[in-house]
Amino acid sequence: MDVFEAVAEPNRRHLISLLAEREHTAGELVGSLPTLTQPAVSRHLRILREVGLVEVRPDGQRRIYALKPDGLQRIDDWITPYRRFWRHHLAALEQHLENR
Repeated sequence: MDVFEAVAEPNRRHLISLLAEREHTAGELVGSLPTLTQPAVSRHLRILREVGLVEVRPDGQRRIYALKPDGLQRIDDWITPYRRFWRHHLAALEQHLENR
């Protein structure tokens, strides 16, 4: 699996969003997805680790998960050429709103 496949899954995107805010324990992450079992959340976290988006460190009995920002670089590299479309559309919207 690659980073694009990993982020295609909504529960994994949810975990990434939480980790973008701050580090979380495994228990906190499991609690953030109440419709999933602990083993299911663990599988999602394992996939995110394997593709390089998340890192984990032990803290006594707990496992602390953190986002690896450099793991998102591959996605950013892919999106970069398309940013010009967003700028164009936002500029057109701004001009439309100014003309109202």
